[in-house]
Order: sequence, then structure tokens, then C-alpha cells
Amino acid sequence: LLVLPHWTPGLSTPNTRGAMIGFTDHHTKYHMYRAIIEGLNFALMDGMYGMERRSGQKIRHLYLGGGGSRSDEICQITANMFGLPVSRIQTHESCALGAAICSFVSLGKFTSYEDAIAHMVRIRDTFTPDAEEHKLYDRIYREVYRRYEAGIREIPVWAVIRLAELYHVSTDYLLGLTDEKNGHA
Repeated sequence: LLVLPHWTPGLSTPNTRGAMIGFTDHHTKYHMYRAIIEGLNFALMDGMYGMERRSGQKIRHLYLGGGGSRSDEICQITANMFGLPVSRIQTHESCALGAAICSFVSLGKFTSYEDAIAHMVRIRDTFTPDAEEHKLYDRIYREVYRRYEAGIREIPVWAVIRLAELYHVSTDYLLGLTDEKNGHA
């Protein structure tokens, strides 16, 4: 089961759409949930590889925050997929912690961001990637995800117009730009 998490169109890809590929009657909500986690990670891998290409630097360690970081299983899946150690800090509220760090530095309570981080951030635990799992995920990424992802980026305009005609709805409704089938907001 493969998820392409293009739920919101981007500026350069306004017609992009997400997909769940390979779904059958034997899949459960647990399969779907895991596929969503894996699909999000594949999309994040795209971003990481792009940053590495542009910067010429290799990323060697990941840090997780947010709600997903509360799950040991999600942290381990992420380590396995990226093939990198994954650490999580003392709180899943990493945005709030980042805002506090910025505030304390601007107030002069710490002399630098590095100083604030050293005093305010604690690594709670680190997940080590399973090499065999990583090989499998890397192969899926290269041989499956990248191929599907490249094909779904843009839905041709002619296809959107034809589908709207077939279903007797506006193209804006079909593209998710309005909730009204006739196109009026």
C-alpha cells in the first residue's frame, strides 16, 4: 500500500493530487495509517535529498518533534526509512520550545541560540535504523515511490475539464477549490 501525500496543491503544481495505491479488501485501518506515515516520510525524504543536493552537505541525524514523535513506532519507522539515527527531545511541543528559545535569546537571557539550545533541549531517546529495513524502504523509494510521484504531480487540465463534464460539477469543485458543486463559494 503506497500513499502519495499531495493533499494540498503547491504553487508550482496547482493540479497535483494525492493517492492511495494498491488498496484491497484485505487492508485495514492500521495498514492505511502506516501507509500514510510511510508516504509522509517518502515526501520528507524528497525534501531532504533536495536540501543535500543544493547544499552539498549530507544530513547525518534527524530530530523529530510534533505529535508523531510521541509514537515509538513512528520514530523507528522514520529511522528505518531514512537510514539515519532519529532522536526526539524531552517534549513533542517542539514549536513552542523553539519559540521560547527565540524569546530567551532576544531578551538576552542566553548569549546565542546555541547557548539556549544547550540549556533548554534534552535528547530523550534515539532510534537506530535497522539496515535490512532501510534497504527495503530505499528500494521502494527509488523503484516505486519516485515513479508514481513523478506521474501524479500534474493532472492535465483537459482531464480535469472532462471529469467535471462527466460528473456535472465545476472544475473548481473537482479541484477542491470550492465546496459547492456548481462552483459558487
